[in-house]
Amino acid sequence: MTNATTSTSAWVRRFHPAEDAAARLVCFPHAGGSASYYFPVSRALSPALDVATVQYPGRQDRRHEPCVDDVRRMADVMADELRPWCDRPVALFGHSLGATLAFEVALRLEAEGTQLLALFASGRRAPSRHREKEFMHLADDERLLATIKRMGGTGAAVLADDEVLRMALPAIRADYKAAETYRYQPGPQLACPVVVLNGESDPEVTAHEADGWQDHTAAGVTFHWYPGGHFYLNDHAAEVISLIRNRVLSGR
Repeated sequence: MTNATTSTSAWVRRFHPAEDAAARLVCFPHAGGSASYYFPVSRALSPALDVATVQYPGRQDRRHEPCVDDVRRMADVMADELRPWCDRPVALFGHSLGATLAFEVALRLEAEGTQLLALFASGRRAPSRHREKEFMHLADDERLLATIKRMGGTGAAVLADDEVLRMALPAIRADYKAAETYRYQPGPQLACPVVVLNGESDPEVTAHEADGWQDHTAAGVTFHWYPGGHFYLNDHAAEVISLIRNRVLSGR
């Protein structure tokens, strides 16, 4: 099997390679997000952990590739791409749409025999707790742009440049479609524990919706709530990074 060191996958970015790290963290971006969002996480965790970040097609250096607007289709591809990166103990971290994708990838990797350390699910309700009336992916450009700006997950420089923001719209719209049309299909629970992280005032995740993660693992769930909204982690990065480091390195 090809190992992580020799892999040249377009799907994976490593900003601070840590070849001697005992474990690896794979990060999945939010809707409209890119691998570079996790650059500070990689810098903070290296060399204790080797951090690999998924780069979805349709953005940054993959901007000329077709976007994927279906969670399961993307998870199928990502599971294949991530196999070489499971050459050491692995944990997955996903925020918003990334949490759903990480969950579906975790199911696929575990079904093939990979034992994951943990799934960190941030800013996303449990897979089985979907909302029926979500149609932002069908909204006009102005409404979609207003939503992105209100959520606060896009960098200030990008938000200030309307032309750049509009260039990112196809990827943003595809990601929203993937998130809003996803429906959980009942199946096996995860064998790894789930660590749920949310903002206390996040309109995207209620306490009831977060509690549903308990239905998706046989290894237990821990909940962590932080002051803030959907992108609470921008203001609590140090706390979240410390939590990840401690959980992954302890192996529990």
